[in-house]
Amino acid sequence: MNADEKMKEAMKSLMSLPPRTASEELVERKTKLAAALRIFGRLGFDEGLAGHITARDPFDPTHFWVNPAGRSFKLMCVSDLIKVDDEGKILEGEGLLNQAAFAIHSRIHKARPDVVAAAHAHSLYGKAWSSLGRLLDPLTQDACAFYQDHGLFDDYTGVVTDLGEGDRIGAALGQSKAVILRNHGLLTVGHTVDEAAFWFITMERTCQAQLLAEAAGEPVPIEPRHAKVTADLVGRHGTGQISFKPLFDVLMKEAPDFLD
Repeated sequence: MNADEKMKEAMKSLMSLPPRTASEELVERKTKLAAALRIFGRLGFDEGLAGHITARDPFDPTHFWVNPAGRSFKLMCVSDLIKVDDEGKILEGEGLLNQAAFAIHSRIHKARPDVVAAAHAHSLYGKAWSSLGRLLDPLTQDACAFYQDHGLFDDYTGVVTDLGEGDRIGAALGQSKAVILRNHGLLTVGHTVDEAAFWFITMERTCQAQLLAEAAGEPVPIEPRHAKVTADLVGRHGTGQISFKPLFDVLMKEAPDFLD
């Protein structure tokens, strides 16, 4: 069995799981949301008040769960998460709502009904790459996850606090899995929290790889036909879902207190 067949079998196993009730799905999304934030903290993606991951509420799709402002990613627990409505009112949980998080994520969730989760952070290599105002090239196998599947928000007018700016970011994202925010950083989305978080992690590393490659010389990109075939495997929804699992398993073993 080759790699493609193994991946298909793994995804078939995921798809065969019985559907969750809304209550079960809420537990799943909040658990993975807190886990993703902890993992982002471990990877050094936190910086002051910047950065947020959201998960759509399964009971009311106009509401979403998000990390409160001022709480370290490294310390995030399920009980810290807050639920917000489409007007920015906190419905459950205690803490402050990051206005940039609301301005961006509320519009992403509105523009993309298929999106369950969105991730944005001020990670080092994502910030550096975003300053170039360019899309990523298919230089590596992992980079192909974003081949013809990411956008560029080629504008910067300051900290995003205006809903209209969020709408423009949503338009730049389009139907893609990710968007580069010029002079700002990266944003990824997914059909699950797992997926959105993994796309962000691998996109950050893709930025790092291209910056290193271009600093060393003139990189040789993967040919378009090969990049497309590779993208169909490494960039599919199931791949993002499965790829997050090892990170989650390590966290569960080393720091299960995030479940509090």
